[in-house]
Amino acid sequence: MASVPAAVYVILLCFCVTETVLSDKTRNVLILLADDGGFEIGAYLNKICQTPNIDALAQRSVIFNNAFTSVSSCSPRALLSERPSYEIPEGPCTWLSISFDERSIQVVVDGCCSSIIGKKHVGPASVYKFDYEQTEENNHINQVGRNITHIKLLAREFLANAKKDDKPFFLYVGFHDPHRCGHTEPQYGPFCERFGSGEEGMGHIPDWQPWYYQWDEIQLPYFVQDTEPARRDIAAQYTTISRLDQGVALVLKELEAAGHLDDTLVIYTSDNGIPFPSGRTNFYDPGLREPLIIASPLPNARRNQASGALVSLLDIMPTVLDWYGIKEQVEWESNDVWESDKPKSLLSILEKEPPYSDDEAVFASQTHHEITMYYPMRAIRTRRYKLIHNLNYGMPFPIDQDLYVSPTFQDILNRTRSKQPIPWYKTLKQYYYRPQWEFYDIRQDPAETNNLHGKPSLEQTEAELRERLLRWQRDSRDPWLCSPDAVMESGADDAVCRSLDNGLLHYHPR
Repeated sequence: MASVPAAVYVILLCFCVTETVLSDKTRNVLILLADDGGFEIGAYLNKICQTPNIDALAQRSVIFNNAFTSVSSCSPRALLSERPSYEIPEGPCTWLSISFDERSIQVVVDGCCSSIIGKKHVGPASVYKFDYEQTEENNHINQVGRNITHIKLLAREFLANAKKDDKPFFLYVGFHDPHRCGHTEPQYGPFCERFGSGEEGMGHIPDWQPWYYQWDEIQLPYFVQDTEPARRDIAAQYTTISRLDQGVALVLKELEAAGHLDDTLVIYTSDNGIPFPSGRTNFYDPGLREPLIIASPLPNARRNQASGALVSLLDIMPTVLDWYGIKEQVEWESNDVWESDKPKSLLSILEKEPPYSDDEAVFASQTHHEITMYYPMRAIRTRRYKLIHNLNYGMPFPIDQDLYVSPTFQDILNRTRSKQPIPWYKTLKQYYYRPQWEFYDIRQDPAETNNLHGKPSLEQTEAELRERLLRWQRDSRDPWLCSPDAVMESGADDAVCRSLDNGLLHYHPR
């Protein structure tokens, strides 16, 4: 096992798996992951952004209306391992070599022909290892993440290899769209929307037919200010989403041409919220809610139906394991389990909608985005309420580099500096400075603007959510369990919080 800091050793996980046979038919998996993608999709009722291919996929799928990421920042590590993101990044979207043992994610694809095409942004390589890798580690990220013709050809090559080896496959396509171009390649536009467009100096992607949108006709989300710069920013985002949509179609056509449309579980989702204020890196719903579309080829699968189940991207790997017929048991060093809040397979939902339950909850954890963006947060969200714990609440909320240079954020800065009105639902000061606890009634306040923390009539509800969040942190071995007012020490049976007497109020697990 890799050497790891003692402070995080307690979160190491190992998979104990035994293989069982579900049927004689080969079962494969295709994961299509958008990078900072949101609900700018026709299937999610966006009437302006054109996504006919994702919409067509949704027509033979279950579309989840209450899916959430577990971390609002570069979440493929959590998606591929069903683990909260407690590791510390060494740079933007890369993770320190704090790993599982050799039986980790490799077990999921053991006996399969595994591939990752596009953006990987997980590590270490010894753990997240695929048989076929074409990523930013051996290509320019735009060529494997945005050049949909190249992506198509790579998928074709991999599928041919899998057929030659006569093995089931696990194919993970990490699109780089609609991630911002940011400060790295601004010549292609704020969202790289002109990369490969055929314009002079932009290169040409043969399979891409660009869609361009009028800034005054976009469908403005409530959390983005209604100004021309912000609207133009979203119009550029729409163009890259259309490129993503056409890329999805190309990969699905390769899947069909290889003869695997009727034996492959297809999952479309995104890693975190869109890169706008209150989106990516935030624990408000624009940062946590995700599109999730799952198509099962089984004859009894639901098609063109919506599910209201409350699910997490942490549920993806249990779903994949279940699809492959791998029985999985998660064990901690102390033999504790995650009780009722552990990640779960979603396969049963693809056949029948589960009973409605107000007790369902999803959890989120975040510590960094970029290395300088230390702002640890923990959250629990039920169907009605959300409780956010901002551990570093004394500091202003950090802004990532790509968002900072964006037209949307620069517009907010310029208007704030010049004391111009901002047609936005917050002020910049409110966005920067947040209380330690945020408690919202999502049903009555979907924009999350009325903090109910400490309200006497909801005291018991808030206390129950706080206890449940702390139990989830305890069971998942969160090193920040005792922060910000205590130091955690490992006791004989459980963590012990030792007070720092720093004047801060916290609620520790019993």
